[in-house]
Amino acid sequence: MNDLEVRIAKDLLSIGAVFFRPEEPFTWASGIKSPVYCDNRLTLTAPAVRTDVEEGLAALIRAHYPAAEVLMGTSTAGIAHAAITAHLLGLPMGYVRSGAKDHGRQNQIEGRLEAGQKTVVVEDLISTGGSVIEVVEVLRAAGAEVLGVVSIFTYGMKKGLERLAAANVRNVSLTNFDRVAEVAAETGYIKPADVARLIAFRNNPADESWIGGAK
Repeated sequence: MNDLEVRIAKDLLSIGAVFFRPEEPFTWASGIKSPVYCDNRLTLTAPAVRTDVEEGLAALIRAHYPAAEVLMGTSTAGIAHAAITAHLLGLPMGYVRSGAKDHGRQNQIEGRLEAGQKTVVVEDLISTGGSVIEVVEVLRAAGAEVLGVVSIFTYGMKKGLERLAAANVRNVSLTNFDRVAEVAAETGYIKPADVARLIAFRNNPADESWIGGAK
């Protein structure tokens, strides 16, 4: 078991950043019903956890994207993490808006980005992958060489993995859905029997048979 994945999973659970409600699922903007909601914004107000997260992201970049020249955060959740991680690495940073501004210079990319610059995208979490792929496409259209993505948490959903692969986008996460579920069961946040329900959701979100205790 990856020590970093476990430490970050414990960190997220310790500050209540991961909510488990298999009996009363959350509904995402996409309409998907989920037994889990992950609010990584809470890491910013927990200094010890924030330190683990940013140092972990910096370590992932050093290990997997050593040629990185600039970090770009996703708007809005990835901005602070990109800024702090870039500071630790001594790299420039910027961020990508969800759309171009309708005033001023009408930027969608904020911060200086040179054509050909080796770029890493910083995201807080990845579910189906759509939003981070849009960010990568904006950066590529601007001439950046996107090395890949680092994120705090990934659900590891099949749809997300397939979309990232099709878009030729690599992602490396600090922790993941399976690891958080395992740690949550080990530490009493959820019942061990609920792990199978959580994994059933992860494997096929469209099949809601896990709701209400069905296996």
